[in-house]
Amino acid sequence: MASTIIDKLWNEHLVADQDDGSSIIYIDRVFLHERTGSVALKSLEAAGRKVRNPEQAFCTMDHIVDTFPGRSDKTTMPSGTDFIVATREAALAAGINLFDLGDKRQGIAHVISPEQGIALPGCTLVCPDSHTGTLGGLGALAWGIGSTEAEHALATKTLVIKKPKTMRVTFNGKLRPGITAKDMILKLIGEHTASGGIGYAIEFAGEAVRNLEIEARLTLCNMTVEFGAWSGLVAPDEKTIEYVKGRPFAPEGDVWNKAVEYWRTLKTDDGATFDKEIVIDCDEIVPQVTWGTSPMHESGIDQVVPDPAQEADEAKRTAIEKALEYQDLKPGTPLNGIPIEAAFIGSCTNSRLSDLRAAADILKGRKVADGIKAICVPGSGLVKEAAEAEGLDKVFTDAGFEWRESGCSMCFFAGGESFGLEQRVISSTNRNFENRQGPRTRTHLASPTMVAAAAIKGHITDVRDIAGTNGEEK
Repeated sequence: MASTIIDKLWNEHLVADQDDGSSIIYIDRVFLHERTGSVALKSLEAAGRKVRNPEQAFCTMDHIVDTFPGRSDKTTMPSGTDFIVATREAALAAGINLFDLGDKRQGIAHVISPEQGIALPGCTLVCPDSHTGTLGGLGALAWGIGSTEAEHALATKTLVIKKPKTMRVTFNGKLRPGITAKDMILKLIGEHTASGGIGYAIEFAGEAVRNLEIEARLTLCNMTVEFGAWSGLVAPDEKTIEYVKGRPFAPEGDVWNKAVEYWRTLKTDDGATFDKEIVIDCDEIVPQVTWGTSPMHESGIDQVVPDPAQEADEAKRTAIEKALEYQDLKPGTPLNGIPIEAAFIGSCTNSRLSDLRAAADILKGRKVADGIKAICVPGSGLVKEAAEAEGLDKVFTDAGFEWRESGCSMCFFAGGESFGLEQRVISSTNRNFENRQGPRTRTHLASPTMVAAAAIKGHITDVRDIAGTNGEEK
């Protein structure tokens, strides 16, 4: 019987089906961070239980830590230091793998997990963070959980969950120059809403997806949660195998050969059916940017802020009106030209080496516009080290960007740092909710290259006009 890759991975990890329709699923690897890791580990200890396979459990410091140069355990967030210290103590006591401050392997969980070979094709991986689906870019079945579920997974190597429905999103054709994976996922969410994926596990397919490099596939899968989906993945291929090979926690020797043989079977069979299919024509994708307070409030850079009066549905009309009031935008305003006050490049969506290279290509030989606060936060210590070896840090700082240590930083201001009251920010992050990046901060989501272009111009702009891929360079 023809099967989807999602069905194959589910059945491979199925321990037992329950009478209530849920299933017990085997969990290969568990990843924690300091915001919730100490809660799960301390609760486990208080119950007198141990981590079942500590060598398959991992923890990093990313959410609450400061990213300022010369940082320490101290944070600008009240009680942030307590979280860091408690997590460190609990992780060391449990004997799990810890990527602590001062360790160049430290970084954002969903960046270092692929980087270290912790996330692997065909594995199940859970983390108490909603963007764990990022790791589907490697062909892993990965999803976000709560701290109680993390405790259960640590103790038993299993979780009880209900099987999601399956969806395939096919991107037909090739991406035009200047279009990125971030534009692809924003286009999907914009066309099919932030609730379009609820209840589904998604396979991303099509020529454009196959042509993406691994780090771009990670970006694509990162925002499946903003689409409302349980998780998303891309079937592993030779690019995936080459990416994983030689990474610290990847298989070696004969085990590697057997793993590769298995990974090559992980694809949807011809004739397999999905519960839902969506097809997007890549010719219709231009650089995307959000105008409202949800990732689905987005349009192409060549469009204008929508008029709520044109929306027939009363609830949707009210939501648009509320978003525009918060964002202080008028209907009909061209997106190309909206002034900004700050620019941020970072997060589990877009802080990998390829993201920084792409942004640096736009910034090279140019300067950030007067009055713009611009920040770049590499996704891990190893990304930072590699970027500095290539001289990317100097490109950023010469242009006028701050160059930071790794961490989640101002994707949200859990670390205590924020953008100013009602500041307008263009950001490579994944959420533009009200107050997400600071008190009444007005966030516009876009790709790293779009962020770099806006920082130079001082307003939201079409990066293709600067890069020379949309006519002559401006």
